Amino acid sequence: MAKRQNDGKQDDVVVAMVPFPAQGHLNQLLHLSRLVLSYNIPVHYLGSSTHIRQVRHRVQGWDPDAVPDTRIHFHEIEIPPFHSPPPDPNAKVKFPSHLQQSFDVSIEHLCGSVGELLCSLACNARKVIVIYDFIMKKVIQDVGFIPNAETYSFMSTSAFTCFSFLMDKMGDLIDSPLIDQIPNEIPSLKGCFSDEFSTFMSSVHAINLKYISGSIYNTSRIIEGTYMKLTEQDPEFKKHWALGPFNPVTVATTNSRRHHCFEWLDKKPPNSVILISFGTTTALSDQQINQIAIGLKQSDKNFIWVLRDADKGNIFSNGEVRKPLNKWINKSYKAFAFSVLASPH
Repeated sequence: MAKRQNDGKQDDVVVAMVPFPAQGHLNQLLHLSRLVLSYNIPVHYLGSSTHIRQVRHRVQGWDPDAVPDTRIHFHEIEIPPFHSPPPDPNAKVKFPSHLQQSFDVSIEHLCGSVGELLCSLACNARKVIVIYDFIMKKVIQDVGFIPNAETYSFMSTSAFTCFSFLMDKMGDLIDSPLIDQIPNEIPSLKGCFSDEFSTFMSSVHAINLKYISGSIYNTSRIIEGTYMKLTEQDPEFKKHWALGPFNPVTVATTNSRRHHCFEWLDKKPPNSVILISFGTTTALSDQQINQIAIGLKQSDKNFIWVLRDADKGNIFSNGEVRKPLNKWINKSYKAFAFSVLASPH
């Protein structure tokens, strides 16, 4: 167990988190930070000022501000302003292309600063563990020159999704008796991404980091054991660890931040409520929302529907729009439906 010393001596081990600047990525590595902190290991969370502010505002289940400063350190790196347009709910490709400039500017301007911070941490610790989002390869590619650094890639998607990407890459080269357990009709990934993001990811895959110790997944082998075993055939990584779930799984009933929808949910029988949420990067058109509403009505099931616009690159800029749910939901529905702003307010 690592111990932080306050007498000027080195830390034994410190961990540096380098997340990708999108909510689903930022949030997972912040939750992983909480787990690392439970072993009394200091954590350094690195990112742009805007995105660190975002993830700290939105964290649920625990309060990072309540953690002593000697154990978790947020390194807010200033980057130039970037264009932050609203999402297009009528776009043909549902990928959040409006976030691309946020991705590009963040990665371009984090490279040098993150490298310097990691070198500084390495000078004051016996070992630095770098856990970086797979998409942030470019930002941490100089870690190989730090002799006391150990590096792990974090895969932000499920093992099933990672295997889907692996199938696209390796195809018939995957050799495992488990392949017979894979559904025959896995949807194609074609058309899921914008051309710009596909080019962006090609540049990520082109970076070959030979010093990576392995990959970390926010999943459990109890749930995704088959896909974890199949994903282990990826020659790019040596070892694979399923360490999830990262997020707190115990809900404090006295938590003052507990959403009022839980009062409604607590009155429903177990396994009787459907949750509908498309996350922080999907913007639905009015036609799509209407079709979902019709389906929920006809299902005659209790449901919680979270409806929101997709995040902008900078969620603190003006212009978020609340979806008027009463346009689609009325009292005849067995529902607790609410809309949220694409911001932390």
